[in-house]
Order: sequence, then structure tokens, then C-alpha cells
Amino acid sequence: MTAASILDIIGKTPSVWLDRLVAAHGLDGRILAKLDYLNPGFSKKDRAALGIIRAARADGTLQPGQPVVELTSGNMGTGLAIVCTQLGHPFIAVMSRGNSPERAAMMRALGAEVVLVDQAPGSAVGEVSGTDLALVDAEAQRITAERGAFRADQFNHPGNAAAHAATTGPELWEDSGRCLTAFVDFAGSGGTYAGTIRALKALNPSLRGYLLEPAGAAAISGQTVTDPGHPIQGGGYAMPDLALLQGAPVDGHLTVTGAQAKETARDLARVEGIFAGFSAGANVAAALDLLAGPERGGTVAVIICDSGLKYLSTDLWS
Repeated sequence: MTAASILDIIGKTPSVWLDRLVAAHGLDGRILAKLDYLNPGFSKKDRAALGIIRAARADGTLQPGQPVVELTSGNMGTGLAIVCTQLGHPFIAVMSRGNSPERAAMMRALGAEVVLVDQAPGSAVGEVSGTDLALVDAEAQRITAERGAFRADQFNHPGNAAAHAATTGPELWEDSGRCLTAFVDFAGSGGTYAGTIRALKALNPSLRGYLLEPAGAAAISGQTVTDPGHPIQGGGYAMPDLALLQGAPVDGHLTVTGAQAKETARDLARVEGIFAGFSAGANVAAALDLLAGPERGGTVAVIICDSGLKYLSTDLWS
């Protein structure tokens, strides 16, 4: 394939059957993993970034040359840095200092201005809570107003979920040979889950969707939040009312621990040769739990959200 622009190769990522990992756990069924860490920005957020910016340019809310601002844990910012640079928009990424420094370095290399926000008192580096995210959001709002910028607003802009409905869901269905029985996804903004499950259920109404959160921070499922500072970067912010999840069908709620996410990410690298991050480990850990329980014998789809290269400074690989 030859493309006229890097934007033309966002999406259409390959999928891989995790049969070795499933067999190592002695389980009945299959897991299909979409390798979205092979997007140009090394994460699934490239899809949402392109979807939001294209939609905003089309409806006039983003004017030619207008700056774009967004809060990010790094992946959305990387995607927006790529998209905005290609389309002529200055991009300002606002990120908590609790996220891994590799992410900030990558965004800067791709042309973004990166503003780092101190964590709340008592927060630990590598454990970004909903309180930390609120501080980042306040700074993003201030910069947006100050610079007359467009706020990409990944937690609310419909272009996020729409991108996954148009691409991720149909791709997974075709990649599986049209045999998926379930989909599970770790909740960050909620856009990946909402868009993908809507597309999959339109193709197979009996397919089941499971929403995943960190143990101790499962606010969406209505549990008491006891541990908002978990190590699974990029989501699990203990936010109970994510706008993009409103009306999205959820057949079940799951939790995994940070230790499960880490162990499974390491197993993905060792057993399947897939070098991924924390949230990918969480997704696959949840899929394994599903095959051990309600989806025994089924076919579960997951997203490999981002690359392990973004976590070399963390304890994921130490």
C-alpha cells in the first residue's frame, strides 16, 4: 500500500488470534486482538483524533489554521499532534505529570506544544486519578479560552465514538470471519467501547459487550471507589457519567487489578510477541476471565490500545 499522507494509513490495523496465550491458560475459546498500536501514533487514539478533527472542520467549529487544545494521557495527544500538523493546526497538549515522560517527548517530536500539570497532593507518579485529570481539564479550559482555540474534547465530542463505529467495529467483525460473540474494552473516554459495540451489535445483535474498569475505581458500574490511584494509565478515572457511554449497550461490567494488567501485558510480549501497554494488558486479562466464565467457548475481541515503548520508564517492564 502506498499512501499520499500519513492520515491515510490510520486504521485498518491487523488483528491476531491469541491462541497461544489462551492455550497457556487452559481455556476454551478464542481471543481476537486488534493491533491498534500499529497506527502511526502507536495507539488506537489516532482513529479518534482523525475523526474529531475531520468532523470539526466539516461542520465549521474548527477554522483553518485555528489552534487545537486537548487534555491527554499521551495517546490522544500523539494522534492529534499527527493529525493537526498534517492539516495545518497548531496543537497544544495538556497532560498530567503522572503520565510517563515518553509520551510528552513523542508529542513534542511530532510538533505539539506540551503543557504539564502537577498532580494533586498525595498522588503518585504513574497513577493518574480523576482528581489529577480535573486539574488537567481546568488548565486545558484556560488555554483554550486564552488562545481562541478549538477544544478537541475527546470525552464529549461525538467524532470520537463515531470513528470507532465506522472503522474499528466493522474491521473486527470482518477480521474474525464474522464469528465474534463478545467485545470487552477498558473505559477511558468511553469512545472506543461505545462506537465499537454499536457497530458490532448492528452486525450481530446477540454479541455481548463488556465494559472494563480497574478494581477499586469501578465508578461506572456503581461500585464504591476505594482505589482511584491505580497504575493502568489512559483510563479508569473513576468518572461515573461518561457522556460517550450514554445509551451505549452494556451487557456486563468487569474489573481487573493493576497487577493483572501488568502480568498479562508481560505475557502478551513473552508468549505472543505483542509489545503493548497497561490497558492492552487489562483488556486481554478481562478477555481471559470471560473465557473462564460467561463466554466459555466463545470468541472475544479486544483492542491492543498502545505500544509498550510508551512505558519503558515505568515498572511495567522492570
